[in-house]
Amino acid sequence: MLTRKDFLKHAFAGAATVSMGGVTSVFSANSYNNIVGANEKIRIGVIGVNSRGRAIAECLAKLPECEVTYICDVDSRALAKCQQAVKNITGKTPKGEKDIRKMLESNEFEAVCIATPDHWHAPAAIMAMQAGKHVYLEKPTSHNPAENEMLIRAASKFNRVVQVGNLRRSWPNVKAAINEVRSGTIGKVLYAKSWYTNNRASIGVGKAAPVPDWLDWDLWQGPAPRREFRDNIVHYNWHWFWHWGTGEALNNGTHFVDLMRWGLDVEYPTKVSSVGGRYRYQDDWECPDTQLITYQFGDKASGSWEGRSCNLQPVDNLGCGVAFYGESGTLLLGSGNGYILNDIKGRRIKEVKSDLKFEEGNLLNPSEALDVFHFRNWFAGMKRGEKLNSNIVDACISTQLVQYGNIAQRTGKQLEIDPISGRILNADGHINKLWGRKYQKGWEPKI
Repeated sequence: MLTRKDFLKHAFAGAATVSMGGVTSVFSANSYNNIVGANEKIRIGVIGVNSRGRAIAECLAKLPECEVTYICDVDSRALAKCQQAVKNITGKTPKGEKDIRKMLESNEFEAVCIATPDHWHAPAAIMAMQAGKHVYLEKPTSHNPAENEMLIRAASKFNRVVQVGNLRRSWPNVKAAINEVRSGTIGKVLYAKSWYTNNRASIGVGKAAPVPDWLDWDLWQGPAPRREFRDNIVHYNWHWFWHWGTGEALNNGTHFVDLMRWGLDVEYPTKVSSVGGRYRYQDDWECPDTQLITYQFGDKASGSWEGRSCNLQPVDNLGCGVAFYGESGTLLLGSGNGYILNDIKGRRIKEVKSDLKFEEGNLLNPSEALDVFHFRNWFAGMKRGEKLNSNIVDACISTQLVQYGNIAQRTGKQLEIDPISGRILNADGHINKLWGRKYQKGWEPKI
């Protein structure tokens, strides 16, 4: 029988050591020996610093193991603010550049953190690996499934250490919770659900407008085919346009679908379906604001993700999270570094709390103290070849699970999936079109 490892060995030459259950990185630890000197500071460049990227830069600037030496952003205001923020922490001003291509020519850093809009994630990571840089890539890994395959090939070819920002995989109590699920504390688990809620405002109907003098619109678009600038895209609203974004499913769903998959100990599903739509407002928002994705993992388990961008009603008193339903009880994971165990009758039998909080109202950096665990795991991968908690292969599988949901939603079809290759078995022209994307001429990712 063809195994997942066998498939990847055939599909991606050089990646024969992959274990798809999340227990190993793409490469053997020996391949990482002496990548970065054990006693040397890791010099890091941060790409995309308007919001999350600035938070990453500030967090890294506070850590003694590394130094933020370079900042890249197409928004001159964001670039200057981030440079100043790092200087306020370290006393040193990192260099600044708006063009990622010019930045990656520098030898003043060994690694990059990428926190750009989604359409830039995979192309930027591939460019960085080609330039010899190790990568911390914010979720989602990619804009589409074809880019996941590109990322795995690139990580193998260029032998880089790539950590993905599924940061909860490094949080101590979340790791303990998953161990409870997988060790049988609540009995055999056959179903899990994940969810995310918010109360986002309308983005209105955009109008064509002059490009602001602080924005390089051409570089912002980068690999995406060119469109005119409109006044309701930059910043953040790009999430809700298929051309650049991936909707709430990949914006926030990725975190919780990843935890669901981890706890269930599954890889690719066999069936995926999705229902939902844009219900709350009549505006330019293209992606669903209400979506239910369901997964069948053969006869092993099933799961779901519910996203409500414009309705804050919680699930099990949690605005976001994952619930694992076992034969003898239920485990609930919320947004933070804690969990709840209930017996089969719903009575609480255990609650694990943490002094390290996830601040839901903090839009810039809700989990700074907890993020350090994930960054230090990445550092350990670069310095000592330690196993990454969110390696590129594992993260691409989790990202692809949510991408299946969006493809099912946009085509109105239940998808039949090959659980070994991850390919869609009932693909047609529409599905195949959504598997990848067209790129702006001259910006195509190349490996």
